[in-house]
Amino acid sequence: LRLYFPVALKRMLNFNVPPVKNCTGEPVWKVLIYDRFGQDIISPLLSVKELRDMGITLHLLLHSDRDAIPDVPAVYFVMPTEENIDRMCQDLRNQLYESYYLNFISAISRSKLEDIANAAIGANAVTQVAKVFDQYLNFITLEDDMFVLCNQNKELVSYRAINRPDITDTEMETIMDTIVDSLFCFFVTLGAIPIIRCSRGTAAEMVAVKLDKKLRENLRDARNSLFTGDTLGAGQFSFQRPLLVLVDRNIDLATPLHHTWTYQALVHDVLDFHLNRVNLEESTGTESTPAGARPKKKNKKSYDLTASDKFWQKHRGSPFPEVAESVQQELESYRAQEDEVKRLKSIMGIEGEDEGAISMLSDNTAKLTSAVSSLPELLEKKRLIDLHTNVATAVLEHIKVKLL
Repeated sequence: LRLYFPVALKRMLNFNVPPVKNCTGEPVWKVLIYDRFGQDIISPLLSVKELRDMGITLHLLLHSDRDAIPDVPAVYFVMPTEENIDRMCQDLRNQLYESYYLNFISAISRSKLEDIANAAIGANAVTQVAKVFDQYLNFITLEDDMFVLCNQNKELVSYRAINRPDITDTEMETIMDTIVDSLFCFFVTLGAIPIIRCSRGTAAEMVAVKLDKKLRENLRDARNSLFTGDTLGAGQFSFQRPLLVLVDRNIDLATPLHHTWTYQALVHDVLDFHLNRVNLEESTGTESTPAGARPKKKNKKSYDLTASDKFWQKHRGSPFPEVAESVQQELESYRAQEDEVKRLKSIMGIEGEDEGAISMLSDNTAKLTSAVSSLPELLEKKRLIDLHTNVATAVLEHIKVKLL
């Protein structure tokens, strides 16, 4: 997933042109405008630094109060909802930006596209609308081999929503269409036509039928097919077709009730963990609050557990006791390296000019230079140790509460 999805995002942020590798020139500075759906899609994959490297000077929510920046292009990444289209039309009328690159997470309907065109004509901004793209990115990639369909309004497509006794046919159709749209977007991004298998007589079969119909309708028009031509994974579906197995949760009710004692599962179960970010309340320690005084507010900290975190990638599937031991080993390794740097610095302060001192100074200069060059890596190691010490401690506190 991470082979295709970040590439699709970076291409979009580069005005829908593939980024040039090893380009030493300055990027085109631009503003990124997204809604909550777009924010959830981007945040697990691209950090603020990566966005800045791609020329994103500001990233703002569509419905926030935004000032005009008339000399900068704006890249929009939003769902094609009525509310979002109205706000984009308002931006055109207010002449907020130099040019507009409109990217829709799912396919926009013709009627809504006409609304944008009418607003552009009315605002005399037709030439400023540079590009309009359907990105088909309506899913959230959390790991190399895992994605989820949505984060916003996820309760509307939940197991409970589908199995409500009072659900209407219209509501069920809406839920099925939402699921199908996300799965369709996933396979468009992957550039692959799946072989679909499902259990009969369940919601899974409804999704399978709708998805099959949508795929066939797209393939019927060879000239405009999303699986041929200049697409990210075009041409791969011919001989390498993935198997999509759709299973209704009613078949396996026991699994969600299991409480796995691995690091990632515990973090997900007992902590506030969403979109690869864990939010913790910082402990106030043992200091007592004076009588009559307001209790101190607990500070909140957020940590990103991403693919760049080597400790997380290595130990997320490990039993929790092993994780605690690994954190201690990493800490001891860091302290050993830190002590070595301190020792070398101390040696560099040798007094006297005898041959032995000069020889020792010369030998250790190279070692200190090497240690200093590895300092950024050492600092990153310390950051990860502190991160996982805090997360593991928070998990342990929850375990203690459950066992008492």
